[in-house]
Amino acid sequence: MFGHQDNTDDQKIPDHKIEEALKSVSEGSEIMPQGPMEDDWQHPGTPINDAVTPPAPDQPPEPAKENDLGIIKQQALSELSPLIKHLEQTPEEKFKVTMMMIQASDDQSLIQDAYEAARRITDESKRAQALLDVVNEINYFTQTSKT
Repeated sequence: MFGHQDNTDDQKIPDHKIEEALKSVSEGSEIMPQGPMEDDWQHPGTPINDAVTPPAPDQPPEPAKENDLGIIKQQALSELSPLIKHLEQTPEEKFKVTMMMIQASDDQSLIQDAYEAARRITDESKRAQALLDVVNEINYFTQTSKT
């Protein structure tokens, strides 16, 4: 099922939005915001620059560099991690989201959370698959650390 791949308390982020973001991050695709964005938002530490000039019409915009995408991915994962606890999820959903976080970030500290969520899955065949996925992730981390 799984292979290894690359706020405020008042606000609740819809579960499907977080799951979409996690899936996009784990698959390495870009996340494009949908709907209106707040005008006063800026990334912490990023100065506001009102004088941004768009590229000339005859020149395409510069694509993000691969290392820039990696930095953005890590920032998104670190911002997303504490928000996960605000989701109302079934054990199966919690397991899937936790596995996506593990695979996207290589954060083996989340293995225990994935294991606990897998143990709470009531459907025996799904629980068996989830436990097998936990074992496979542990194998990945132990094999990676030996090389």
